Formats: sequence, C-alpha cells, structure tokens
Amino acid sequence: MIAIRKSPDTAEKLATLSRDSRYDLACACATRADEHRRRSPDDTWIYPVIHPDGRATFLFKVLLSNECVNRCAYCPLRAGADIARCTLAPEELARAFLSYYRAGRVSGLFLSSAVRGSPDDTMERINRVAVSLRRARFRGYIHLKIIPGASDAAIEQALGLATAVSLNIETAGEANFRRLDTGKEYLRDIVRPMRLIGALTAKGRRYAGVKQTTQFVVGAAQETDAELIRYTWRLYKGLGLARVYFSAYQRAAGSAALSPVRGNRDLLMREHRLYQADWLIRKYGFAADEIPLGPDGNLSLEADPKEIWARAHPEFFPVAVNRDDAARLLRVPGIGQVAAKRILALRRDGTSFRSPEDLARAVVLRGKAVPYLSF
Repeated sequence: MIAIRKSPDTAEKLATLSRDSRYDLACACATRADEHRRRSPDDTWIYPVIHPDGRATFLFKVLLSNECVNRCAYCPLRAGADIARCTLAPEELARAFLSYYRAGRVSGLFLSSAVRGSPDDTMERINRVAVSLRRARFRGYIHLKIIPGASDAAIEQALGLATAVSLNIETAGEANFRRLDTGKEYLRDIVRPMRLIGALTAKGRRYAGVKQTTQFVVGAAQETDAELIRYTWRLYKGLGLARVYFSAYQRAAGSAALSPVRGNRDLLMREHRLYQADWLIRKYGFAADEIPLGPDGNLSLEADPKEIWARAHPEFFPVAVNRDDAARLLRVPGIGQVAAKRILALRRDGTSFRSPEDLARAVVLRGKAVPYLSF
C-alpha cells in the first residue's frame, strides 16, 4: 500500500468515484485476464492499458463527480437514482494522482465526470485538473472526457491539455437516442462537438496529435448491430476516431422506464462480437458492408464474423500461403496480424511452406485456418 497524503474524506470519495468510473470504457479494452482493471489496496481503481507491442501501462481512472443533472435512462448515475453522491475538488484530485504517479503506480490519468451544473461548469473543473498537472510538470498521458453540450472554447482548452479525449456517442442515430431520455440533443450536444474535435485534430491542424475515442451503450436503445457497425464505419472514415468502444447495457443499473432490450440476446456476447467486427474494420481491411449480419440486422452470437464471412465467400479461397499478400492472408480464419507478419518475414528470408505442419512449426496456427490455405 502506498502512502498518499489525504484526509479520510478524500479517500472515501476516491473509492466511490473510482468504482463509478467503471461504466466508462473509452480508454482500454481487456482481452486477456491480466488486462482487466484491478483495485489497489486503498480502494482506488488502477486501469491497465495494453499497447500494440504488448507493453502494459496503468491509468488512474476516476470521476471528478457522480452528481448528475442528466437523466440518461441507461445510466446508474442519472439524476434521481438512489446512490451515494460525492465530488472531488480539482486540486484535491490532482494531488491524489500525483502521489500515485510519483510512487510509480500509474503513468497516466483517465478523467471523466457526471454533469454537475452546466456542461461548461463541469468542463471547467475537468480542465482545471489537467492544468494543475501540467503546471506540476507532468508531461504524461491525460485522457479527458468531453461533456456533451460543452462550448467550443472549453473543448479547445481540453485539446490543448490532453493526450486523448472522448465524447460518448451512446447510440446509433437520433431516433435511437430519443429512446434513452437523456435530456440532451443528439445533433447539437453529441454529433456537432465530435465533428469539431475531428476537425481540430485532423492531420496538419493544431491538435493533430490528440486522439479521439467514443463509446456505444449496446442494447439500451433497441438498436441493431447493423446500425452500430454503420456508425462505427462513419466515425473512423469521416471523423478519424482512434477507437470506438462498446459497453453492454447493464439492465439492473438502468431505469425501469427504459424500453426492454430487443429479444433475449446475450448482451456480453453481443459486445464481444461487435469488438470482433470493429477489429475486422480497423485492422483487417473489411468495409462495413462486408461484415456478415443475420436477417434481423445483428451479428451471430454463435460464431466469429470473420469465420462466417469466409464460409460465405468460397470464391476467395484458398489463399496461397507462399504467394499471397498480407491483405489476403488476414482474411483467413485463424490467421491474425502476428501470424501474417511472421509468414511474410519468413518468406522474404527464403522460407517456403510445404504443408500445414510445416507452417505450424513456424507460426501459431489455429486448426480452422487449414481448409482455407493452399501450399
């Protein structure tokens, strides 16, 4: 346990606000057991982020306040919900973070907040934390939540302080958004500021190095996977977002007035399939209209969308393991980026693969890949 100079009141608020921050996933996605967030001995969440090269860093992840004026029906922190409420002063949070950072327990900050007062009141307090840290010569990673409805000036100040920002889109489209009873306007409070951030962080602009991410709440608005995938594609191609995250709606945490989630779909598996579809778009060169969907507009819960696509396109196969490029190799079920890169590197060195066994000795090869390959 590390020594942090803070009053019992600060410690109690940190414990509450770090637990409540678990509903916002727009900074990391766990795919292995050791990537999941874990609690430090004094009840504050430390959130691991895995880099593409496999390195792990740890964020101090917390809300500045869980006191909210909005009534988002899916949100456990909505106004009127029966929960313990508290707020940290910006300077109070900055001191706590710096204690963790100087002790070597965290390398960066993910800071979000419920909307306390107006959107700009909340953004002013969020930005004050970042100002305090930058003035204390902290040059590391800061992810700031952009509050829907915040002014252009508040957003631009955040971009000048942060490494990354996120404004949660929540659902796909205005019609679905109205089902969530948020008290916000979709085009004015969500879409317009996301477009502004996209423009300000575009290549060649002043804040080009700042990454923008967002999050969908999956299942709360009766949206289809087709809608989510279509919007995800637009966010990547139109606004240049770095990542889109998906969070399964937690029925027990939402308002009883929220319309039932369509059907009996397993929301956690649905979330997982959406991440697989997102990976196909971001990493494997798939277009949104190539993602295989059922007649109801949803992904299969029973199989990986990449494998379903392969079964539906026999004309594409077999892929020649000794000749074809990375784009074709990555369409093979069971071959990922690491295996494709290894195959290409070995081929450049003169290696030729004569059989599945030969290939399996060189790369980690999943059995389902073999029927789609030729040697």
